[in-house]
Amino acid sequence: MKYTFSPQGVCSKKMEFELDGDVIKNVHFTGGCNGNLKALAALTEGMHADEAIERLSGITCGLKKTSCPDQFATALTEAMKRRQAE
Repeated sequence: MKYTFSPQGVCSKKMEFELDGDVIKNVHFTGGCNGNLKALAALTEGMHADEAIERLSGITCGLKKTSCPDQFATALTEAMKRRQAE
């Protein structure tokens, strides 16, 4: 299933991805640090959502209390909750 998330407090404006069961697929970020977000997408492609959430949660960016990876973990958490509620 495809999910879209609007992150808060970071440079990225939109995060889109799919979950095939609990496996992350087709990750795309709009806005933000292009190279870093391409790397984040490539590294999480095919990863189980729970593992990505565990690895990415709590990462900060500069003086911000969050980061694009942290916001992606939030997006994955919300998607997993929605999927379980269906």
